[in-house]
Amino acid sequence: MRALPATALLASLCACANAAPRLLGPPIKAQVDYRCEVDADCAIKDIGSCCGRQPACVNKDSVTFPERVREECAARHEAGVCGFPDVRGCACIEGHCSNRLEGDDAAQ
Repeated sequence: MRALPATALLASLCACANAAPRLLGPPIKAQVDYRCEVDADCAIKDIGSCCGRQPACVNKDSVTFPERVREECAARHEAGVCGFPDVRGCACIEGHCSNRLEGDDAAQ
């Protein structure tokens, strides 16, 4: 009769050990899109960072996930080097949206 309580205990412990990990919001179904053909395809959007806001040039129709980035950083107890570039505009360079920074004649 000892086998039954021991088996029940073992089964309950196994059930706890295999619990699914907690998701941080809905799964991300897409990545940030940086593709472009002309400068007008690009826009400055917040892509997020472990410090908070992170402006960057991305495809104007791309979704970004700044809140998700912050949640993932908090869950991993990570922080980044704070500060971000002063993006003044965007340029499409070789099919990729690139930041135009203050004082730059060329995009980066």
